[in-house]
Amino acid sequence: MNDGLELELVKLIIDFCNVEDVVPEEVPHDVPLIGPDSPFYLDSLDAVEIVVAIQKGYGARIGSEDSSRMVLGSLTALADFVRRERTDQ
Repeated sequence: MNDGLELELVKLIIDFCNVEDVVPEEVPHDVPLIGPDSPFYLDSLDAVEIVVAIQKGYGARIGSEDSSRMVLGSLTALADFVRRERTDQ
């Protein structure tokens, strides 16, 4: 699906986590969001920031630690989660 949500989420992550030197349009959608393989170079504290930003910006609550790992596994997974939450509301 190409509704622009992935790009919107990249910009949100860059803003909330104070990421520098990343061009939003060049971020692949299937790479990890957290860890050394992430184009953002984010850590677990940044993951908390993303969870808070998603809740504030989209009203989507990311639950347990296991589900948050899956949801934050990639930009695609995060966008799919936000889309599902929007549909369920």
